[in-house]
Order: sequence, then C-alpha cells, then structure tokens
Amino acid sequence: MATSTFSIDYLRHLAKLGLLRSVLREELLLELSQQNRLEPTLSDQALHQFRQQHALDNDEAEKKFLEQNLLSQNDLRLLAERPIVISNYIEANFQRKAEARFLQRKDSLDQVVYSLIRVGNQGLARELHLQISEAEADFPKLAPLHSEGPERLTLGIVGPAPLNQGHPQLVQRLKGAAKGELMPPFAIESWWVIVRLEERLEASFDEEAAQRMATELFEEWLKESIDQRTTTLIRQQELNA
Repeated sequence: MATSTFSIDYLRHLAKLGLLRSVLREELLLELSQQNRLEPTLSDQALHQFRQQHALDNDEAEKKFLEQNLLSQNDLRLLAERPIVISNYIEANFQRKAEARFLQRKDSLDQVVYSLIRVGNQGLARELHLQISEAEADFPKLAPLHSEGPERLTLGIVGPAPLNQGHPQLVQRLKGAAKGELMPPFAIESWWVIVRLEERLEASFDEEAAQRMATELFEEWLKESIDQRTTTLIRQQELNA
C-alpha cells in the first residue's frame, strides 16, 4: 500500500498524542475501502443501514452529521461500505488459511476445568491427596481450609480456562490427564500441588472459529502493514532531517 498522505510534521504531532498507530490503521482501512468499492446495489443497502444506525432519517439530520464530521456524501458512502468491504477482504485473503491457524492455536483454544489445592508442605499435600483418593473428603471441603492460592475462594475449582494457561508443568500434566483423574502431589516452584481434571472442553473448527481465525490473521496483517508504514515514515524523516 502507499505511504501515508499526511505530512511528517502532522504525523509527529499524532505520535506525541499517542494516536499515530490508530490513525495509520484508519488510513489503511480507508485505502481498502477505496480500492474495493461495492457494486451499486450493495452500496445502496450499506448506506441505508448506516443511515438507520445513525438516525439519519431525513436530509437535515444527514446534512448536520456530514458537517459535524467534516464528511462529503462520498465519504459517508465509504464509511457505510467499510464493514462489508473488510469482511469481503478477510474472506478472500485469509479464510483459506483459517484452519491451519486453528490447528496452530488449538492449545490456547481448548479449555479445561480442574480442581486444585496448593500448599507449601509436602507432607500436608500427601495427606490431603490421600483423603481425596479414599473419598474421606473432597476439594470443595479441603481447598477453603488448606489451599494457599485464590482457588480457596472457589472451592478449589479453576476454569473454564485455556489449556495452555498457567505454569508449564501444570499444563503438561493436564494435557495428558483423563477426565476425573486425580494426580499425585507434584512440585511447582515452592508449592506442592494436587490436581484433578474435571472437564476438557475441546475447541471445534466450526464457522465461528473459522471467522475468528481469519480475523486474527487479518489483524496481524494490518499490524505488519502499520509497522512497515511507520518504518517508511521514520526513514523519510531521517532523509529530510
């Protein structure tokens, strides 16, 4: 895409205000809208919906909106078209990559629910594990009395939470555990931990997941484009210094 249409001095001012990246993002989205105009019927439908959403139900209201936002009629149509243009762009350029992205991110999309007790004493951990394994007591009773983490406030229950969230040792054990499996006490840093996997919520690659993955890829592309444009602007500034 082209470099920014703004002057270096104005961009420097935006940077001081902490708005540079936001403005460059909007500039890129504007370029997408300009380069991928909708065909007339879809454009009219988008404009009609935009007017409804912004209560532009008469000429006077629309004129006031345009004046207050320094917009022309063509600008208004571009704004109305933008959501559809971006959706179409995502579908055309990133939808086919969505499944690979999903598989790459599956560990962060799968969720687990587990019971947890953490204590600082190995002997106490063994004793609590024995009580649970022999059904003398359970996590809801023992966690509020003995656990030294925030799970004591939730009767020992953690989640639903992403599978890859938490300490790597805990994540690894949860990955290999069966539902309902009570794990022997194990050490994580200064804690002794007792864990039971309660539920594994597998993410599925459905239409919603595909759309989310494609949108993530688009946002990454957008960030890279902003980075490239920023780098170009810095080089221009250095050449003009």
